[in-house]
This record gives sequence, structure tokens and C-alpha cells, in this order.
Amino acid sequence: MTVHPPVTGHCDELQDALTAFRDSAHITERWGERLADVLTGGGRLLAAGNGGSAAQAQHLTAELVGRYRDDRPPFSALALHADTSSTTAIANDYGVDEVFARQVRAHGRPGDVLMLLSTSGASANLLSAADAARAAGMRVWALTGCAPNPLMAGSDEYLCVEAPTAATVQELHLVAVHMVCAAFDAAVARGGRRDGDGGT
Repeated sequence: MTVHPPVTGHCDELQDALTAFRDSAHITERWGERLADVLTGGGRLLAAGNGGSAAQAQHLTAELVGRYRDDRPPFSALALHADTSSTTAIANDYGVDEVFARQVRAHGRPGDVLMLLSTSGASANLLSAADAARAAGMRVWALTGCAPNPLMAGSDEYLCVEAPTAATVQELHLVAVHMVCAAFDAAVARGGRRDGDGGT
């Protein structure tokens, strides 16, 4: 592992990780295209993370409900941590490990997608959410840090970022979010599928 100097070394660390990450472009492209099938068919994206990853999850849903670049219709996407009344009530009554899983059981439907973001890939509340989503017939996609980790094992598909710090992992997660959105918009512009089967 290359050791970089502080401050400016962060740019070098990011550049090293980005070079390797670029090889994952096919995953983000596939996710964007599949998400277009799901959402144009009336399905929904649920997203969750903790801390900085919560901000990344909310960034993704904002791009889908609002827009990424060009104007297009809004699509259904919910960041589960953003409902503070629900998350705090669930944490108080059922425990922190249930804050996302209970919302998944409330809002998720077969064919919907749950996107989970985690630098460690080991957050208990995200693992519980993945279990709840699979039980509901949803697809589970994980954006994580270095492999192997429990969340990648509990997901249908995953993209693991190989980087030495959580900060760099989060920065590349934002790159991944934008790549998914670019692929999503391109698929929607091509017409998407509107038969409501949620894609394959």
C-alpha cells in the first residue's frame, strides 16, 4: 500500500483508488439500466446508510426525484434515514438495528430495489435491512468499502471500493452514485421498459 503525505496526499490516494475503481463502470451502468426498468415500471428505490453514507444515499434519491442533469419526469426514491420521526421512534421502540428494516417492510414491494451504502460493510442495521428486503422480494445492491465484508455477502449485487480510508471510499461512492444516475437517465431517454415487471 502506498503511503501518501497528509492533505495533498489525499488527492493522490483518491487518484490511485479512482484508477482501480474505473474498472467497475460496467456495474454502475448495469445498475442504472436495471433501475430504469424498475422505476419506469412503477417500482421504487429505497436507500440507506449511516453517517456520511446516509448523505450519499440521500444524494442518490434526490437525483432521482429531482434530476441529475437534464429535465425528465420524477421517479420514486426514498432515503430511509431522512424520516427522522420514523427512525427515532423505531430506534426507541425496537432498537437501532431495526431502523431501516422496519421501513423496508413498510415501503418495499417485490421487484423494488434497496441500495445500501457502507464504508465498512458491517453495519448491523444495514444487514437487517438487507434481510428484510430479500424476504420482501426486493433486489439488494450494496456499495461498500474493501472486500470481503458481511454486507456484500448479504446482497444480490455489490460494488466494493478498494481504498485505505473511509473518506476515499465515500468519495468514490459519490462517483458511483453519479455514474448510476448517468446510466439511469440514458436508459430512460431510450424509452425504458414500462410493462411493470420490474426488469431482470
